[in-house]
Amino acid sequence: MGKKEEDEIIRIAKKMDKMAQKKNGAGALDLLKELRCVPMSLELLQSTRIGMSVNAIRKQSTDDEVTALAKSLIKSWKKLLDEPGGGDKPSDEKRKEQTPVSPSQGSPEAKEESSSCSNSSSKSEPAEVSTNTLIHTFPRAPNTSDSVRVKCRELLSNALQSGDDYIAIGADCDELGAQIEECIFQEFKNTDMKYKNRVRSRISNLKDMKNPNLRRTVLCGSVTPERMAKMTAEEMASDELKEMRKNLTKEAVRDHQMATTGGTQTDLFTCGKCKGKCCTYTQVQTRSADEPMTTFVFCNECGNRWKVC
Repeated sequence: MGKKEEDEIIRIAKKMDKMAQKKNGAGALDLLKELRCVPMSLELLQSTRIGMSVNAIRKQSTDDEVTALAKSLIKSWKKLLDEPGGGDKPSDEKRKEQTPVSPSQGSPEAKEESSSCSNSSSKSEPAEVSTNTLIHTFPRAPNTSDSVRVKCRELLSNALQSGDDYIAIGADCDELGAQIEECIFQEFKNTDMKYKNRVRSRISNLKDMKNPNLRRTVLCGSVTPERMAKMTAEEMASDELKEMRKNLTKEAVRDHQMATTGGTQTDLFTCGKCKGKCCTYTQVQTRSADEPMTTFVFCNECGNRWKVC
């Protein structure tokens, strides 16, 4: 794939983004048809982020033909994971071995016929082919008629689709959301406030744009639906927030050490505010063991505090 294809996709993506912003889908069908003729690869999907633009048009458009073609394109891009280097091939082959196959489907002639007719049967077959193979390692979530649970599954699925990672990964967000909800429901056995709060916390953390790693690990299967259903707020937090909490904990421990030791009286330091020499100092190991200790000084006359490294 060369620079020409990438420039063409970027051009189409920009037009689609403008349409989505203006909420005017006129001409979207022609762009989608043009996009269908462009050879696609995982590298192009990730570099151009075209999946996000097509998904925005799909959600915004009221034209059934535009919506259907957008869905078809997204599903066909998910199939790229089945190509060499595109996904987990061994697990995919294992899944196919475990799936019952009728005699007509198992013959080479039937496979060729199925391949040639894939475009005409895009409403039924791609949904089975494009499903993330990692999800099949867990039991599929049973259906439910409870309106509260159905809504929670929908919200969880939407949260998993907050970014465009699910397109490149090839995850079935609807099934993943259902599995997470099923694990939460099995823990509480009802849809009371505790259940809703648990679901709400999963949704807010999955939608957090500052914490994309959590969403990606769930989509890839590194974090199982059962694990995701039970993770604490601290475990779901972003790396930045975890580091901040770690620093705050160190600060609190250091303050506690200073408060309990009381410090040592000295006249070796001069206060920068009142110029007094009646001070108390405390030494705390704030850095690695091979580094010198940090000295914290307190002026007993004016209350000024400072540190000496």
